[in-house]
Amino acid sequence: MSANGIRIHVAEHGPADGPLVVLLHGFPEFWWTWRHQLRALGDAGFHAVAPDLRGYGDTDKPPRGYDLWTLAGDCAGLIRALGERRAHVVGHDWGAAIAWSVTALHPRLVRSLTALGAPHPVTMRDAVLRDPLGQGRASRYMAGFQVPRLPERSLRAGRGARVEAIMRAWAGPEWATTADFAGAVARNREAIRISAVAHCALEYYRWAVRSLFRPEGHRFARAVSGPVGVPVLQVHGADDPCVLDTTMRRTRRFAGAGFDHHALPRTGHFPQQERPERVTGLILDRLAGTPG
Repeated sequence: MSANGIRIHVAEHGPADGPLVVLLHGFPEFWWTWRHQLRALGDAGFHAVAPDLRGYGDTDKPPRGYDLWTLAGDCAGLIRALGERRAHVVGHDWGAAIAWSVTALHPRLVRSLTALGAPHPVTMRDAVLRDPLGQGRASRYMAGFQVPRLPERSLRAGRGARVEAIMRAWAGPEWATTADFAGAVARNREAIRISAVAHCALEYYRWAVRSLFRPEGHRFARAVSGPVGVPVLQVHGADDPCVLDTTMRRTRRFAGAGFDHHALPRTGHFPQQERPERVTGLILDRLAGTPG
């Protein structure tokens, strides 16, 4: 499917005339992270669509465009390409940052916003800068991604072994011992070895850090800093080592039309996979309660 100047690969389930739900994945994953929700939402009558983000999976991997301006445009373009006027947008990790961005920059296209495992991008920026011993320390892995070439090599080395190390470090201990976790790791290790994926995935982080010190980043922060006019559901793993729950809760100030925050106990950075039934239930409840 073509949108915003690139070809985007999507997985979809459910009736084509059902309300559209767009599911945006994070790092180091691809559309398959939504396998549980994709099936459940489609079976419930929604048109559930999970794209590979720009630079991931079978989606195009251009040399540029890994900033939140462009990534929000990809999501907006996808909604239009699917022939819909509005969609429910659900995102995890980087997908959550994109979901917040598209809701702020293209508000007429979004019916509701659900964010998992990452706060509003301005909340994250402020927390890293103002809480260096808290969120700054939790985000220190991003600094290692700024070095050219070496991080790409490390992600691909050993048939993607570092992807497993990252997921094991970020996941809750209960999920990390399951066959489902092993299957997710195997698929993501394979996906990171697709040509150019490692580089493109790291470009997201490089833009995020560069934008802290560049006018473009300050313009973006101003553009998305107003409260959004749709209901917001936020789901977070209470044991997530990457994003502190205190950081997630500070996002409330950007939710002008209602805000529900759920911190799931014994859950790490991947709640949609670690607690699929609970997360799917929360999403379905939100969608059912959102006016058409």
